[in-house]
Amino acid sequence: MTTLQKQLALRWSQVSRLLLAALLLAPVVALAQQPIPDYAKLERYAAANERLPAPPASPARVVIIGNSITEGWVKTDSAFFQGKPYGYVGRGISGQHTGQTLLRFRPDVINLRPAVVVIIVGTNDVAENGGPYLPERTMGNIMSMVELAQAHRIRVVLASVLPAADFWWRKGLNPAPKIVALNQRLKAYAAQQHLVYLDFHTPMADEQQGLKKVYGEDGVHPNLAGYRVMEPLLNQAVAQALKRK
Repeated sequence: MTTLQKQLALRWSQVSRLLLAALLLAPVVALAQQPIPDYAKLERYAAANERLPAPPASPARVVIIGNSITEGWVKTDSAFFQGKPYGYVGRGISGQHTGQTLLRFRPDVINLRPAVVVIIVGTNDVAENGGPYLPERTMGNIMSMVELAQAHRIRVVLASVLPAADFWWRKGLNPAPKIVALNQRLKAYAAQQHLVYLDFHTPMADEQQGLKKVYGEDGVHPNLAGYRVMEPLLNQAVAQALKRK
């Protein structure tokens, strides 16, 4: 092989490698140019938040942020959200874990300028909707929500996770003891931070630490009877929070 032939062969080898690299990178570049899904569903309440007027002096605006339990509350007992005794605003999104809820805490809580925020989260973390359940990560996300609220002078009611003996969409996780343990941590954290802790778990749990059937047919989500148990407890907790500086 002549010197010229060797040079041409080397040049072709280099060009071939560059072409191969370009072909391999093409799908990655195309993927990077695709629209990113709304992971935290920030648009879910964007229009409703825009329509919401400035908070009145009375009744006090109270935002309830959470998952399908909060979303279902608004649908199941809409009369409870009509401004008496407080101006409750429901901001729940079905299926969300605490990492997603934290991402939308500013548009769905802080920007609405409530007097109180009620945080009802954790069920979908235990259900592993966002991957393996890591209690430290869940607590970290909840603590970040509390710290954001406190930084904006929003009083916090920290609610327990509701009881569940199993999840119909992801069976076999044995969530009951995990929920009990998480609630113990939430209660201790609330005491440490001088927050109002709202215990929904105790009055709604059966002997197996699951949701009483009379309060929710699917074992996770309250029905109207379940929400009617929760409502006076919530009113009491909000009244207590409003008395705190």
